[in-house]
Amino acid sequence: MRLMGKSSYNSFGILGGSFDPPHLGHLRLCEIALKKLKLSKIFWVVTKKNPFKKKAFFSLKKRLYESKKISKSNKKIKVIYLDKKIRSSRTINVIEYLRKINKANKIYLLIGSDNLVSFHKWKDYEKIIDLCHIVVFSREGYDKMARKSAIMESFKNKKIKFIRNKKINISSTIIRKYYNNQ
Repeated sequence: MRLMGKSSYNSFGILGGSFDPPHLGHLRLCEIALKKLKLSKIFWVVTKKNPFKKKAFFSLKKRLYESKKISKSNKKIKVIYLDKKIRSSRTINVIEYLRKINKANKIYLLIGSDNLVSFHKWKDYEKIIDLCHIVVFSREGYDKMARKSAIMESFKNKKIKFIRNKKINISSTIIRKYYNNQ
């Protein structure tokens, strides 16, 4: 997959993950972020494997295809795969690469409240916070823990924003369980 040459956006968001599988909840979060944050673009960055999980359930090819299919209705969402190009799936490397090829005043990393709870385990998490704003969406059972997480204590809300969203009763885990029971 080829990314365009250097681009210039006022601001862009990054929603990264294994998307195993992608679903309409991911699309809904992107639509909320585009509207509330007035983003020019969201890069939906599909990774081959989540470093915190054992292995992917669906093939990378299937996840990329489904991500593009789900997001095609919104031209401001661009599905990309960078693991080979930048030889990494780490968030810090993705941010640095996208920052280099896209001039933007602000970069927003879109994550669920479940990810904020373990954010201190991410490679170069402090540098991630220096390079972009962290936007946190509600995930069932994680919001209170996220607000009291080590990251929130350390950074005292610096560049971390919670966006209220209706909880979407779907997750990749639920979908995988459904397929396992077929």
